[in-house]
Order: sequence, then C-alpha cells, then structure tokens
Amino acid sequence: MNSRQEQTVDPRLPAALSAENASTRLRAALAAGTHPGPALLGALIDRCAVEPDFFVRDMLTWALTRLPAELTVPRLRAELESGGPQARSQALHTLSKIGDSTAWPAITSALLRDPDDDVARSAWRAAVVLVPDAERAALAVELATQFGRGDREVRRSLSRALCALGEVIVLVLHRAARSADPDVRAHAQATERLLRDPDAAFDLDVDAAKRLAALDGGPC
Repeated sequence: MNSRQEQTVDPRLPAALSAENASTRLRAALAAGTHPGPALLGALIDRCAVEPDFFVRDMLTWALTRLPAELTVPRLRAELESGGPQARSQALHTLSKIGDSTAWPAITSALLRDPDDDVARSAWRAAVVLVPDAERAALAVELATQFGRGDREVRRSLSRALCALGEVIVLVLHRAARSADPDVRAHAQATERLLRDPDAAFDLDVDAAKRLAALDGGPC
C-alpha cells in the first residue's frame, strides 16, 4: 500500500461505517474498498463484529480483502478468539475470501465444533479453503464428527464443505453410513450423493436410514 493510496482515505469513513442508515454504511464500505488504506483496518474489523445488515457485512469483507494480507490476517486471527459469535463468524468468512494459507493453524477444532451454527458453518467453509493437502484427510475426519448436527441448512453446509475435499472423504462417509444414529447415517448418505452428483438435491431420508439400520441388525 503506497502513501498515495493512504492519502485518498476519507477521514469521514470510520464514522460513516457506523451510521444509522444501512445505505450510508454500505456506501462507506464500498468507498473503503474502492480506496483502500491501512488506516481503515481497525474500523472495518470492528464493524464486522456488530453490523446487522448482510449486504453491508459482505461489502465490509470485500473491503478487507483489498488490504494487504500481511496486515489483515493477523487481525482476523485475533478476532477468532472473540467472545462474540458474529465477530468469529465474519473473521472466518473473510479469511476464506482472502485464502491466505498462513491462517490455517487458526482453524481449530473448537471453531469447527463451535456451538453457534453460523460460526461453525463459517469455520467449515474456511477450513476447506485453507487446509494443506497433507491435512485434508484429517480435516474430513474432524468434520465428520458433526454429522447429524443442526437443521437442514446446517447439514447441507457441512455436506458441501466435505464434498469440497473430494474423494478423501469416502472412507469417513462409509464409516458414518454405518452409524447407529439414523440422523448421522442419513446425513452421510446425502453427502455421498452430493459427492457423486454435485447437482443432486440434498435429500435427508432419516426414515430410510432407520430401516436400513434395522436390516443391518444395528440399533436405531
């Protein structure tokens, strides 16, 4: 970031990022990304933690991606330890968009199993973007511990994250498909269908999983 770019930062932008009107905040975030400057880093990250509007949050993330990764990634990693779920979720989302592999060690098991569904979903998406090739199989095993979690949208997010890892997930899918828990079985089976056909509908047939468990002689 050169000094000329830094000089183009409007000193009114930090205040505009927290304006009452969402359209004003959106324009401020757009301006912050159009004329990026390191002086805005703190204001952008702070706003991500509390911004209620989805479109503004998305623009804030874009503005952060316009700054040098060596500045943004350490600050975003620090946000992952925040007590606020939105701060963690947005930091994970932004890290996935930046795609800097140095952030991988910050994607912990605690985040992948975070009790807040939005945080966990963001962690799953970030993990499959940032994971080194040598750790893809281990990540698949970790993600498989979340089979059966949450509502349909949460489960679909997990399945899509797993499918992004490719064939390395086949073994964990086969193991989960023999689970005594019908929700886990159904989720694993739906994930395998997605792996084979990415355009397939995400179909969770728990009743079929229960019937199959009964035929296998396993508990339901």
